[in-house]
Amino acid sequence: MPERGEDHLRSRRQKLERLRQLGVDPYPPRYRRSRSAAEAVALFEDTERSDGAEARTDPVSVAGRIMSLRGMGKATFLDLRDGSGRVQAHLRRDILEEQYGLVRELDLGDFLGVTGPVFRTRRGEVTVEATSLTLLSKSLRPMPEKWHGLRDTEQRYRQRYLDLVSNPEVGAVFQRRSRIISAIRAFLDGRGFTEVDTPVLVPVAAGALARPFATHHHSLDMDLYLRIATELYLKRLIVGGFDKVYELGRVFRNEGMDQDHNPEFTMLESYEAYADYNDVMSMVEEMVSTAATAALGTTRVEVDGVAIEFAPPWERVSLKEEVRRRTGVDIEECPTTSTLGPRLKELGVEVRAHESWGRMVDKLLSSRVEPHLVQPTFLMDYPEEMSPLAKPKPGAPGYVERFEAFAGGMEIANSYTELNDPDLQRQRFLDQEEMRLQYKDEEVDRLDEDFLLSLEYGMPPTGGLGVGIDRLVMLLTGQPTIRDALLFPQMRRVE
Repeated sequence: MPERGEDHLRSRRQKLERLRQLGVDPYPPRYRRSRSAAEAVALFEDTERSDGAEARTDPVSVAGRIMSLRGMGKATFLDLRDGSGRVQAHLRRDILEEQYGLVRELDLGDFLGVTGPVFRTRRGEVTVEATSLTLLSKSLRPMPEKWHGLRDTEQRYRQRYLDLVSNPEVGAVFQRRSRIISAIRAFLDGRGFTEVDTPVLVPVAAGALARPFATHHHSLDMDLYLRIATELYLKRLIVGGFDKVYELGRVFRNEGMDQDHNPEFTMLESYEAYADYNDVMSMVEEMVSTAATAALGTTRVEVDGVAIEFAPPWERVSLKEEVRRRTGVDIEECPTTSTLGPRLKELGVEVRAHESWGRMVDKLLSSRVEPHLVQPTFLMDYPEEMSPLAKPKPGAPGYVERFEAFAGGMEIANSYTELNDPDLQRQRFLDQEEMRLQYKDEEVDRLDEDFLLSLEYGMPPTGGLGVGIDRLVMLLTGQPTIRDALLFPQMRRVE
C-alpha cells in the first residue's frame, strides 16, 4: 500500500498535468496585484465608512497562498495569505463561468491571484468577490498538519519556510528583529558613527577568545580563517582617522551549540575615539532602550514570566564584589590555579586538569553569577588575564577597564577602554600565546603583527563595544533559545 503522503504527491502531480493539458501555465512569470491583503481590507473599510452597509469597492487584484478551501455547492470560499495578512475570496460558478473549473485543481498551499470588488458577507467577513482567477504557483507537497501548525521543533528549524507558513507568530518575531536592527543603525548613525565593512576572510583570527574556522585560498596558496570578531580591523580605522565607526555583520566561532550559542551569529561592534568604557555604558543602555521602544513600543519585556526593564539607568556592579557576594570566593585571595581550583570544587564547579586561572574565574561567573543577573546589569572591571585587549584600570593593579552587560541571566554586550599602548599590547599577545602552549585546548587570543604595527602609529583613547544581536533579539522578543532568533540556525547533519 502506498504511503498517505505519496497519495497526496501523486494527486497533486496529476492536477499539475491536467492544468497543463488545459493550457494553464501553473507557474506564470508575473502577476500584477493592485493591493496587498491588508490594503484590500483597509480599502473596503474606508469605502464602508462613506458608503454604508452595502459598500463595494472598485475591483482590486490580490494574491497569496491558499490557506483554506471551503466548497459550498456552486460557490467556494478560500483564504489567501500574503506578507501583510489574510483576506477571504468568494468564488462563484455563475460569475467565473468556465474559469470555475479551475477550482477543482486547486490545493491548500497553492498561490492564487484573484481580481474583483471587495464587499462584506452576511457573516461579516471582508471578502473579494472573484471575477477572474490566476494560478500563480502549484504546490506539489501538502503543507504540514493541514495548517494546524508545524510542531516538530527540529523540522521547524530545518525547514524554516514551512515554520513561517504554518506559524505566523514566527514571522512576527523576525519582523521585530528587523526593526530592532534598523533602530540600532539609526541610533548609531544619529550619533555620528560611520558604518563600514571589514574582511570576513582573515590571515589571523584575532580579536576574541575563540576557536576559528579554517579554510585555504588556492590561488594565493595561503591559509585563512573566518573572522571571530571585527575588532582589530575597526581599530585600524580609528588609527586611520575615523573617530566613530561600527559594523553589523556575521562572525564565526568554532564552538559548541546550546541555548545561547550558534557557530555563526550577528555581532555589532563600535569604536569611538576619545571615549572610555563609562561613555560606552551610557551609550549601551540608551541604545538598547531606544531599540526596544522603536521595535516593541515599550522598554519592558517579559522573559520566562519575569518582567525585564531596559530603561536606563542599568545597575553597575564590580566583578570582584559580585563574585564574592554570590559565591563567597575572593579572587584576590586565590590568585593562582592551585588556590582557586579547590574553591571551585567546593562549590561543585567542574575544574579540568591544566585549566588557567582566568578560565576558572570565567566558570565562576557563568555558573554562579550570570544566572542571577536578570535585570540589565553592567559587570565591571575584569582581571587582566581575561581581557588582553583592554586598558589597565588606574589604581587597580591586575584589573582592566572592561564591562560585560547582562540581562535575563545572559551576556549581551562586552566593552573595553581599548588598550592603545603597542608595547603592552604585544606583551599581552605574547602572554596569550604562552597560555595556548601551556593550556593546549583553551581559547585564547592570537598575535596579529599587522595590528600591532598600526598601533605603533598611534591610536587615540578609544571606547569599544561588541553586542550579540541574536541574544538581544532573544530577550526583546521573549524567545527561549538563540535558534528562535535566527532564521536558519546551524543544525546537525541528518544521516
